[in-house]
Amino acid sequence: MSSVVIVLPAYNEATVIASVIESIQLQGFTNIVVVDDGSTDGTGAIATPTGVHVVTHKLNRGKGAATKTGIEVAQRLQADIIVTLDADGQHLASDIPAVIQPLLSGACDVVLGTRQWHSHDIPRYKVIHNFLGNAATWLIHHQWVADSQSGFRAYSRHAAKLMDTQADFYDYDSEVIREIRVKGLRWEQVPIRVRYTTYATTKPARQNVVSGLKTAAKMLWRNIS
Repeated sequence: MSSVVIVLPAYNEATVIASVIESIQLQGFTNIVVVDDGSTDGTGAIATPTGVHVVTHKLNRGKGAATKTGIEVAQRLQADIIVTLDADGQHLASDIPAVIQPLLSGACDVVLGTRQWHSHDIPRYKVIHNFLGNAATWLIHHQWVADSQSGFRAYSRHAAKLMDTQADFYDYDSEVIREIRVKGLRWEQVPIRVRYTTYATTKPARQNVVSGLKTAAKMLWRNIS
């Protein structure tokens, strides 16, 4: 039976982290790594009693850095499949089985969870932001995907070992797309549902139009340098 490890990069998610962990455990996935990325609200302390692996960054290093740390820990745990999810509760744990199925069947090396952009539940600004991210990913990394900014992904052990990413912030998600193409990995896109709660949509924005343009500029510079 394949060993599945769930990775949750988290920054100031004390309000929801326990319920997110519980929802994953209720789906039968108990091997969970929470990376507390320099939180100031006790996220790691709340996660610890739930029985998960908690790794702490002393400083906030960025979503990409936290995700990479979690994947490294999952590899040390001998994971056959590594799943990454956002820790704010927007992803549904009940979608994990569908996301990992192509890996379990050997059909591919990486699965990208893809939000359904026609859904009325997705805020319009999210749709616009993702389209811009998709366009930047295509222009810079020469690969079009439906949801380049989704944090809900799954990797085989082989794929995780081959990933060589330098980005530490939101450009990490697009850099993974580049690695898939450059390393010749087989990939699939699987539809996922999202839940944009009041909590998720009212958190201080860490990625906006200005920071998105800066992210695209960093991606371009890294690609040509």
